[in-house]
Amino acid sequence: MSLPHPSTDQISLSNVLAALGDPTRLAIVAELARKGDGPVSCSHFLIFTSKTNLSYHLAKLREAGVTRTDIRGTSRFTTLRRADLDQRFPDLLASIIAGAGVPAASDSGSEKA
Repeated sequence: MSLPHPSTDQISLSNVLAALGDPTRLAIVAELARKGDGPVSCSHFLIFTSKTNLSYHLAKLREAGVTRTDIRGTSRFTTLRRADLDQRFPDLLASIIAGAGVPAASDSGSEKA
């Protein structure tokens, strides 16, 4: 079983911005950016919201083309579609992440004073 994802050319700016306009979804994307390019178990994001709400937010991000969700057995793993978004809208994701105050994946261990 696989979930539907828009192709790169189907990703629209209005859908991406609408998806990232929600604080919970922005926090999820920020966490994915902190974690780097590897897949993250969906259960990791329960720190942001309840399981029911999390399913809704992850679906909105996937449908907008911001993330990819892969099913492995009974688990779901989410990755940021950084390359697809950069191809479609150069530097948009980097600007949004920087504006949200998210350190780069390589800086995730550093503390801010």
